[in-house]
Amino acid sequence: IQAIETNNTQELKSLITSKDSIGTLMHKTLLTFKYNLKAVLNGAALPYSNGCLEGFNRKIKQIERTAFGYSNFINLLTRIRLEENQYKEKEPNSLLMTA
Repeated sequence: IQAIETNNTQELKSLITSKDSIGTLMHKTLLTFKYNLKAVLNGAALPYSNGCLEGFNRKIKQIERTAFGYSNFINLLTRIRLEENQYKEKEPNSLLMTA
């Protein structure tokens, strides 16, 4: 954890490639880290995050789930834009509301 907090990629690399005996679950995790070593080191060293993109993808999937499918793709895009406040919903006609 300290290697990640200080962005020390050399220490992190030595921890991932170490031959110490660990549990089976952690061994599988370290094998995954070794396989994706370049991406893991970049993720530790750089300040960038894809959290915003992942959140947007989750929102789109949630819209698709709750809609049970749209009749066409344009309706789906319109709904996504409405959720992201890129389009405004039509306001009721003020002439009809006055009595």
